[in-house]
Amino acid sequence: MKPYFLIILLLFIVSCNTSSELEKIYNCKTKKSSNLKTVVDVKKQFSIKLPKHWNTNLYFDTGQTSIYSADTTKELTKTILLDVSFIYAPVVFDDAFKKKTYLANYTNQLKETTAKELTILKKASYITIAKGTKKNYPYQISTIFIKLNNTNFILAKTEVYGDSLVKERFCKAFKLIDKIRLK
Repeated sequence: MKPYFLIILLLFIVSCNTSSELEKIYNCKTKKSSNLKTVVDVKKQFSIKLPKHWNTNLYFDTGQTSIYSADTTKELTKTILLDVSFIYAPVVFDDAFKKKTYLANYTNQLKETTAKELTILKKASYITIAKGTKKNYPYQISTIFIKLNNTNFILAKTEVYGDSLVKERFCKAFKLIDKIRLK
């Protein structure tokens, strides 16, 4: 009887671990967000659940449709800047692409701390996290590319200024990004 109990307990523990690959980057243990509203982009390509009190802006042009949001009730060094865009262009995670993302960070005087392929929204994805200084503040940016198909991808950027609760702010953003829904 004891072996069956251990197997059931193990299955329960494994099933309770709902952290996504994205959240595992920082070993996130964030609580479920509440008081969220669903925001749909102008072209109705995707939606994301965001806190109701965040200031949100929509943008589109011939190459993309975007949702940009932040908690403007907090200081810059205590908030999250989240920009999610549906890009009408292909993306391939080859060596040239990886070099280009590395050089973009380097050009902006940022040191890349993480660069890896993973799966987000059940799609092939690539993330970079880089840090440096911007506007005289410690600064970190996470740039996530989610390949949707051969002609489109999602670009999700999270910017964090300051050095207070950086991990927690990234974890909150990652939990929101994991809730993106494609139309």
